[in-house]
Amino acid sequence: MSERTPGAVAQAVGPAPAPVPPPGAAAGTSPVSRPAAPLAPRARLFPALAAVYRAQLSRARVSRIPLLFVATFQSVGIMVLMRGVVDGGSEARAVVAGSSVLVVAFVALNLLAQYFGQLRASGGLDHYATLPVPPASVVLGAAAAYASFTLPGTLVTAVFGCLLFGLPMGGLWILAAVVPLAGAALAGLGAALGLLAPRQELATLAGQLGMSAALLLGVLPPERMPDPIVWARDLLPSTYGVEAFARTFAPHPDWAAVGLDLGVCAAVGVLSLAVATWAYRRAAVR
Repeated sequence: MSERTPGAVAQAVGPAPAPVPPPGAAAGTSPVSRPAAPLAPRARLFPALAAVYRAQLSRARVSRIPLLFVATFQSVGIMVLMRGVVDGGSEARAVVAGSSVLVVAFVALNLLAQYFGQLRASGGLDHYATLPVPPASVVLGAAAAYASFTLPGTLVTAVFGCLLFGLPMGGLWILAAVVPLAGAALAGLGAALGLLAPRQELATLAGQLGMSAALLLGVLPPERMPDPIVWARDLLPSTYGVEAFARTFAPHPDWAAVGLDLGVCAAVGVLSLAVATWAYRRAAVR
């Protein structure tokens, strides 16, 4: 057994080295008392909305252009078919206006419902949930990107319909208001359907049914429909965009009625986008 005492061992080994402070720490400061670094501020709504819009626009630029061609070709084909049974007057105005807004319904309602349904089923919402962006910017950015693709197809369809039915083209400028307002209403509805559907297949089905409702209730002249169908037509958001566009073909348009229809369309758009934002929050936390 060694006869060395603990004190002799300590003297032989020497004093223990002092702990080295972390880089940037002042001398004599304990690492435990170091304050935590502040978090970065949360992104504001409009800059985040612009970033999501640019990302969605660049992503959908290649894949959505063929589908936009299909939507335009579909609307033009419907007008050619209706030309055999509709000569002119208010019925021709309803066919041209309904076929033009149908392009918006195909992209903003049908495709957006499929997109958000696929995003929820594949776990893509987790990516957006980790980003420091408001939920409203995700929904509004995607909806605006999809609605942006509808203006060229809507304009081509409207010009072709005017030439086919002999309608004046002086009121086509109203599409600059009809397309974004009807697109917002239908895009919010499509996003809500895609986010609330429990399965991706049901989201696709809901989008297809919504586009079919826009086709049947928006293109066909309301004068030939029974009252229950007319009431159902009034519940469809795109109806007010169709009515606003159809009124501009009259010799003396009632601009007060056009403004009222656009106002209703805008109110429905705000409501549908708010519901879509709530549905996004609900789906992202599950």
